[in-house]
Amino acid sequence: MDKMVYIAASGAKQSLMGLALKANNLANANTTGFKADFAQARSMQAFGEGLPSRVFSMEERPGSNMTSGGIQQTGRELDIAMSDNAWLSVQDASGNEAYTKVGTLNITAEGMLVTSGGRQVIGEGGPIILPVPIEKIEFSKDGAIQVRPQGAPANFLEEVDRLKVVEANNSTLEKGNDGLFRPKPNQTVETSANVQVISGALEMSNVNPVHEMVDMISHQRQFELQVKLMKTAEEIDQSQDQLLRIV
Repeated sequence: MDKMVYIAASGAKQSLMGLALKANNLANANTTGFKADFAQARSMQAFGEGLPSRVFSMEERPGSNMTSGGIQQTGRELDIAMSDNAWLSVQDASGNEAYTKVGTLNITAEGMLVTSGGRQVIGEGGPIILPVPIEKIEFSKDGAIQVRPQGAPANFLEEVDRLKVVEANNSTLEKGNDGLFRPKPNQTVETSANVQVISGALEMSNVNPVHEMVDMISHQRQFELQVKLMKTAEEIDQSQDQLLRIV
């Protein structure tokens, strides 16, 4: 019965991992720019002594749903959305360039332009630092940043930098554990004049709450089934012990 228990136990563990992934998707249904993760289960042979007669379950994230979320107008001057294949360049925790669809921007006291998660936004010459204090800021369709410094005339706008917005097909990027996207091996991304920045708007999450809830229920049922199999294996072992005592 060890094979039955091994398969059922590994299946239960992976079902819980799939459940956690789906729960994370559902929790981010209202997170700006969030891309839902896919879940995939498959059986893998367990190699060791003897023939590889045992298999175990493995739940994995083969990729993310890269379809665009809906565009919601906010009217906030520091909110931006981007066209389908356009991605905003930011710095990750290691200082390397990564890409995101999160367009909720803020300006720190030092003038750094950052996302709502604190990622520093990259411009044409590196991280963007604005001349604070600022009375008004505007983003043009090509990503140019225009500001009106405090005390300047009402009709005055000065271009100080330009957002680095790259163009990438959905198959070019992959999602990291930090939620940022990076090029897959042997893939590159480049800036392009075809991308468009939409000011005063945000791209919403592409999570389908109903679909994710159904998947969560399915994973929960799979977990319960695996637990029942382990219980059945225990009962069979007990029955075998009783037969051996009779003999």
